[in-house]
Formats: sequence, C-alpha cells, structure tokens
Amino acid sequence: MKIAGLVFLGMMGLQTLSAQVYQPDQVAAKAVTLYEEAISWLQDQQMTKGIALLKNSVQIDSNFVDAYLSLGGVYGQLKKYDSSIYWYRKAQQKDTSYFNIYQLPLSINLAGSGNFSAALETVNQFLNIPGLNEKSRKSGEYRKRCYEFALQYAAAYTGSEQNFLPVNLGDSVNTSRSEYYPTVTVTDTLLVFTRRDDHAREDFIESTIRPDGYGKWKTIPGSLNEEPKKGAISVSQDAEWLLYAAQLPDQAYRSFDIYLSLSTPQGWSDPLNMGPAINTEFWETAPSLSPDKNVLYFCSNRPGGYGGSDLYVSYRMPNGKWSQSENMGPGVNTAGDEMAPFIHADNQTLYFTSSGWPGYGGSDLFVLKKNTAGNWSAPINLGYPINTIENEGSMAVAADGVTAYYASDRSDSRGGLDIYKFSLRKELQPHKTLYLKGQVKDKITGKLLPCLVELIENSQQKSLLKVQTDETGNYFITLPTGNDYTLTVNRKGYLFYSELFQLTNTVADSVYKKDVLLQPIQLNATLTFSNIQFSTNSFTLPESGKIELNKLITLLNENPGIRVEIGGHTDNIGLPENNRVLSENRAKAIVQYLQENKIAANRLTWKGYGSSQPIANNSSESGRALNRRTTFTIIGL
Repeated sequence: MKIAGLVFLGMMGLQTLSAQVYQPDQVAAKAVTLYEEAISWLQDQQMTKGIALLKNSVQIDSNFVDAYLSLGGVYGQLKKYDSSIYWYRKAQQKDTSYFNIYQLPLSINLAGSGNFSAALETVNQFLNIPGLNEKSRKSGEYRKRCYEFALQYAAAYTGSEQNFLPVNLGDSVNTSRSEYYPTVTVTDTLLVFTRRDDHAREDFIESTIRPDGYGKWKTIPGSLNEEPKKGAISVSQDAEWLLYAAQLPDQAYRSFDIYLSLSTPQGWSDPLNMGPAINTEFWETAPSLSPDKNVLYFCSNRPGGYGGSDLYVSYRMPNGKWSQSENMGPGVNTAGDEMAPFIHADNQTLYFTSSGWPGYGGSDLFVLKKNTAGNWSAPINLGYPINTIENEGSMAVAADGVTAYYASDRSDSRGGLDIYKFSLRKELQPHKTLYLKGQVKDKITGKLLPCLVELIENSQQKSLLKVQTDETGNYFITLPTGNDYTLTVNRKGYLFYSELFQLTNTVADSVYKKDVLLQPIQLNATLTFSNIQFSTNSFTLPESGKIELNKLITLLNENPGIRVEIGGHTDNIGLPENNRVLSENRAKAIVQYLQENKIAANRLTWKGYGSSQPIANNSSESGRALNRRTTFTIIGL
C-alpha cells in the first residue's frame, strides 16, 4: 500500500529511513481511505475538514503514524504549535526510528511555542542523523543558529519586562481580508493601513483612534484607491502628506514607484511621482517620512545594494527637491532583505524588518537608535515573542513611545493578517513625543507669516527638526521628551524668536499651542533671551545659551547695519549695587562671545540694569524668574 504524500512538513530532500516498528502496509484500510480523503481536503485548504478526517483515521488505527505526522504538520502550518508538538510526540512514541527525520519540524514547532532549549536539543538530534543530504543539513544548521540566537538573546535580556499581550483591533479595523502596513499620526488620532482583497487588489483604509476604541474603518476618500496596483502607505505625522507605493500606468518608471498626495480642502490631491532621485526602473516601496518631512526612508531592490531589498534614504533640500537617494549601508543592510522602515515621531528611532541579521527565523523586527553624534546604532532585535520563527511584518509605534501596531495572522485573526497593538518593553521604546502647533504672525500688524521653525536639542546643540510653515504661517512640530529643547523661528526682516522647552525631567502635557509673534527689525526692538539662564551669582555663559547667541550672530551678519545693546537684569534679592555689577558682567560675557565670533566691537554695547527695570512682581518666585533675564535691543540701523 502506498501512503499519500505527507503535506505541510517542509521535509523535501530528506533521506527516507526504513521503519523499525511502524508498518504502513498493515494500516487498516478504512483508516487509509480517510487519510487520503483528508489529504485532498488539506490540499484544497479545507483545514477543518482535513483535520477531522485525520483524527478519525487514528481513532480507527492508533498505530497510523503517518496520520499523526500529518496532524503535526497541519497544526504547525496553522501556528498551533502546542497541538503540532502533541501529534509529533504521538508519532515519536509509536516509532522513534521512523520519526527520526521529523526531528526538524518538531524543533521548529518547539521554537514556535517558545521552548528554544528543547528546540536546540531536538535539531541537534536531527543533525546527528547519518547520511543527511546537503539541503537537509543546511536547513537544520540554519534552524540551529536561530535557536542559539534565541537562547543568547534571552540570557542577555534576563529581567527585561516583556508582557507581550497583543490585542486584535477588532471588527472596526479588521475584516476577513488581510490588513497590514499600519501607520499612525503623532496626534494618535488617525490609523492608516492597507487592505488586500481576494483578487490581490490593495486599498487604503483609515480608522479614527478614539479614547474608547477605533472608529469604523472606511476607504480613504478621493482618487487614491482608483488604481488597483498599489501597496504600502504611510501618513506624515501632521496628516498632511500621504506617501505610498504604486504602479500607475501614466507615471511609472516601469515598476512600483513612490508617490506623494497632499491634503487639500477638496481632499487628497492627485498622486505626484517622487521623481528620479528616489524612483528607478526597479521596485521602490514602503516609504516612511521623518516628522519634519525632510527625510524619506524606503526600500528598493535596485542593483548595487547589499542584498535582495535594501533600505535607502533621501533628504529634502532647501529648494524643496529631494537629494539622490543613498543606500543606508552595511550597518543596516545585509545579504538578506531589509524592508518596512518606520521612523518614529521622535526622529531618532527607526524600526524595520530584516531576514539577514541574526534572529529567530524568517524576517524579524529590528530597531535602530540615533546616538548623540547623529549616527545610527547597530540593529537591535526586538526579541521573542515579538519576533518568532515566522516572517514578521511591518510595525508602527504611537507617539506615546509604548503602543506598537503590527500585522499578524494570530489565532484570533478575522482572516489573513490583522492589525494588533501591544506594549513595547522599555529598552525598545522611542522617546515619548508631544507636539507643538500654532501660527506665526507679525507682532505689529498681525499678518500671518510663512517662515522656518527649528527645534534644537540643547545638550548637543544639534538641530533635531526643521519645519517650514504653510503659506498661512501654520506650523506643527514634534517634541520628543527626555531632553531640553530650544524652539526658534526665523524670517528675513524680523528678529528671531526663541523659547525653551525643558522636557528632561518634566511630565508635560500632550499638546502645546503656541502662536509666535515675530518682531520686525526696527529701532528699539527688543528680544529677551529665553535660553540664557546664568547660575546663581555667576556670569559664566551657559553652553545652551550659545544656541540663541548663534541665531543673533546670523541676524547681525545678515543685517550689517544693525547695532545692538546687550542688557542684563536681575531680581531684587541682594544689594542693588551687587545686582548691577552682576548684571553688567553677564551682559559683558555675551558681548565677549559675539566678538569672539567676529561681530565688530563698534556694533555692540552692554549695560547692567540690576533690578531697576522689573517686568514682573518680585514678590513671587515666578515673578523674580521673569525679572532675571538678558536682552538685546536694536540701537542703530
């Protein structure tokens, strides 16, 4: 009797070993009939019917090892690892010799259940089988490396909290079709994703995020969904831009390209091809835009990379055009596939998938973190159970730095891939990110002003974000917590504006609303430095104060006729003469820094006013803090 071929086992190329106890030719005929019928159903993807028939066949003949093995295989395919292990063990108990070559799929399911120690022991037994062919040995050695990595990772992160409890987003978001490529705005109000139907058509879907859950999904309105050949979608942090991959017949470079659509009062604009700096005749997809909309990350399989698909980056230049895209290099890309980049709202944390870096099997999720020098760290595997023996898909992380969204086909899936959320453990989290929005206006006329808004990280004095307001002066900028920042606003013909945001040790609100009033350059115009905070009784210039002084240097260089007075002010604590001398020394320290940076001495003067010009009541600490200030005033044009 010839037993029908076992499916779902992934055992192609293994040498067949002769049975020791199990005798297939002696299996009850009725059991064989049910088995062959089960295989037909399974081959038609009718899993429930196939499993029921296999179980009936072993009830008829409890020595039917091939039926046990097929049950182990099909449950493994369904990712019901414990059930798979149970049936493989049943087969092993019947005949250890006949089962020997199935040590490999058993090890895979042990790893799927998280038992990597047992998986390693089992795959080692498999690799000790005499006469394994080359393909089988390579497969076993690959799995062995994965299990060893899992055990090493677990040892390295002993004590890390990882309560991995993914929650299906439910029927408001998920359907019987596949949902994937989630992305979320920094306001945590809009979830955007891709859905694939039964005929391989992909549509773009959105769901509002509410305090009590998720709004009923709806197709993104407008013409975006008219074309069937499209895929990965990403929404900018301010929800003003949509980027996506598509193959549009009138615009494509012969393959999938990246397109941009803008939010307008009439809805999303017609797609704009991002052009030859980003797109090629090869495959470009999975765009992810930095929160300031100045850096674009994506993947491509163009020649000249390190593997099948690599991550690339392009920068938006001052003229609005995009720089020629650059491969992110061997510190990120491998001989495998790197895909699905997602840059968090903190602009310092990038998540992606890779099949080339050491992991658990298939494609794993990784994170890169930017250091203080602006360079990316080595990729960090997100670890089990976020990563598994399967292929992990795209992931997005909310502004809170904790909530992650990802696509998976877990046991409670509505069908295919569903979108789930879970909490990231501490060392994998980006900075919690708040946001600041408002308008920029002329202080005198109230006219709305388009201009440049910049966020500078104080400790390193590095620009973190640069955002151009829209034509009506509206701006939106993210504020990652964990550091102190200086916000500056610049426009030609006006004094710069600056404000300090101290978020290192502060529990901040989720939103800041700040309308900025810019002072036109004119005689007697005055600006108070917000970031120059001298230590008590000290006139040593603080390092962070140089951020604003460098803006003043730029202003003076751009307007060579301007002369300024630097003024020092104190509160009323202490003797008036001591306060005057201290304030004068502080003003002189600023003038000295300006002169050291090639501002002519005849354009600068200074004066210490002590406590003689308060702007607030000295009876409270908050009032005294406002009075302790340094200023510059235009005294000549």
